[in-house]
Amino acid sequence: MAVTQKQRESHRPAAQAAPTEPARELSPLRVTVLVAVLAALLFGGWKLIADGTSAAGATSDASPVYAPYVDVTLTPTYPFQLPSANPVSSVYLGFVVSQPSQPCTPSWGGYYTLGEAEQALDLDARTAQLRAQGGSAVVSFGGQQGEELAVGCTSPSRLVRAYLAPIRRYRASTIDLDVEGAALADRAANARRAAAIATVQRQLAAQHRPLRVWLTLPVSGQGLTAEGLAAVRTMLAAHVKLAGVNAMTMDFGTPEAAADMLGTIEHALEATHAQVQSLWRAAGLQSGSAFAWEHVGATPMLGVNDSTGERFTIADARQLAAFVGRQGIPRVSAWSLNRDTPCGGAFPKTGELSNTCSGVRQTPLQFTRIFSHLSGTKTARQPAAASIPQQTQPATVSTDNPAKSPYPIWRPTAAYPDGFKVVWQGQIYQASWWSQGTPPGSAAADSPTGPWQPVGPVPSGSRAPRPIRLASGHFPHWSPTAVYHQGQRVSFGGLPYQARWYTHAEQPLGELPDDPASPWEPLYTYPGEPGDPSLKGGGK
Repeated sequence: MAVTQKQRESHRPAAQAAPTEPARELSPLRVTVLVAVLAALLFGGWKLIADGTSAAGATSDASPVYAPYVDVTLTPTYPFQLPSANPVSSVYLGFVVSQPSQPCTPSWGGYYTLGEAEQALDLDARTAQLRAQGGSAVVSFGGQQGEELAVGCTSPSRLVRAYLAPIRRYRASTIDLDVEGAALADRAANARRAAAIATVQRQLAAQHRPLRVWLTLPVSGQGLTAEGLAAVRTMLAAHVKLAGVNAMTMDFGTPEAAADMLGTIEHALEATHAQVQSLWRAAGLQSGSAFAWEHVGATPMLGVNDSTGERFTIADARQLAAFVGRQGIPRVSAWSLNRDTPCGGAFPKTGELSNTCSGVRQTPLQFTRIFSHLSGTKTARQPAAASIPQQTQPATVSTDNPAKSPYPIWRPTAAYPDGFKVVWQGQIYQASWWSQGTPPGSAAADSPTGPWQPVGPVPSGSRAPRPIRLASGHFPHWSPTAVYHQGQRVSFGGLPYQARWYTHAEQPLGELPDDPASPWEPLYTYPGEPGDPSLKGGGK
């Protein structure tokens, strides 16, 4: 049986009496100095705990904040920059991985380089629009699909540059490292990643741009896996200042989770909390129960999970929000904002697994609105007036340069279908439905129910889009003297057209969108337009 400290003291031999000597008197000066020293020590210790910082600089958030993931490459593109589509101000953009042919080049999902994402997805403009509304875009590296940068990129210097490129491009002050699957088991990659991120943090700190780093890992009902624990240790050993460990509370694959999803999630978070406390203590960093909770995040998968029978419901969301508030968990995310809507139309479907709907009973954005009430979450606001120029001049007047605009300049005579993008007064807009003659930038056009929704400001360095040909081959040049019949193809201005019906002396329009009354149908489109074949799908 173990012997307690109290028992050891009770059996300790009594100390022999020592010769007595006169007691020393403390002068008033000594008393004052002693009190000051004690006060400084007490205040310093209290402030260390209150600030949630350690000697190594690990930081914590002040209160619960909700920011969902957005699947950037999923088609159709989700308009996370619009308050009507994203009621909260921040999102986690997933995922940056290696370009398949160039492992040290960052790409979105392995589909688009950063430059291609600007052209095809308007990602630069949309993140700028989000910032104009007081929000922020968090870059998430890794994910379930694609190759995480540290796995394929073995050059330390090139790996640092690969991580820095999207951080700087999207002005991210927080990043997320989503490490799972084979990447989590790769010890060499884990070491490279930790060393690179530590270097990135130091470089940005020297520029007075502190970077918060979250490590997102899979969990079971018992918390982090052995590989997850090793990944955290590697990060801390490399002196990465972790904001915390974000638990992927989804796809548990157990009967317990299928029977009680919320209970399994709470058990996983409690176990992760205990592990974080132990990991930080073992690394010689600040620890303690409250401090550990401040370094834990939770990310459920909305609705039907990939694992059969597991569902995260609206009722679960309400109770998880209450749990987060009680424990002081600083980060809540969800996979994904794209899925925060019911499946089906007038007749909702349940039990359906989809990338674009939840498969449970809900109203649109109901999960987001529940979590948006967490105390630290900022709700999205409309853009400042200066960020979206209001229409103050005739609709036929434009200050835009076609050569420096990534989309066609809006024309009052053109008929724009749903999804068509234009530039007007330095801003990119996307048509919400068919419209003609209503200029973007006007109050009626930009309302949540208006025909135009802002995408974001035209990025600096933009150029006129290169048309994508939908028909291959060489066609004869259009001639004003020739007679053309339905189906015949010609070339005009270097682009292909096809005759809709009999025509003579009527030249192709040469602009998009075309006039349906024109006898010539364009056989080309622009990057990012409805039906653009260059758009590629994504997934977690």
